[in-house]
Amino acid sequence: MLKPLADRVLIEPAPAEEKTASGIIIPDTAKEKPLKGKVVAAGPGKPDEKMTVKAGDTVLYGQYSGTEIKLNGKTFLIMRESDIYGIL
Repeated sequence: MLKPLADRVLIEPAPAEEKTASGIIIPDTAKEKPLKGKVVAAGPGKPDEKMTVKAGDTVLYGQYSGTEIKLNGKTFLIMRESDIYGIL
């Protein structure tokens, strides 16, 4: 598994919604990128900034945050901790 450096965080995005609240099935082309996910790994932080998030936290992040990467056939996002809005 990838070990993030400095203030970077590896996130497994939550699955995109398959249905609306009223039960309408959303096709793949219309699914929105999820805005929350689970922290898989976090770097050690910077010398002057400790990390706030840790592995196992569920977090919210911006729609265009992070870089998508594939590891072992799964899709993850890697981003700076400052791109995370909060912990759920």
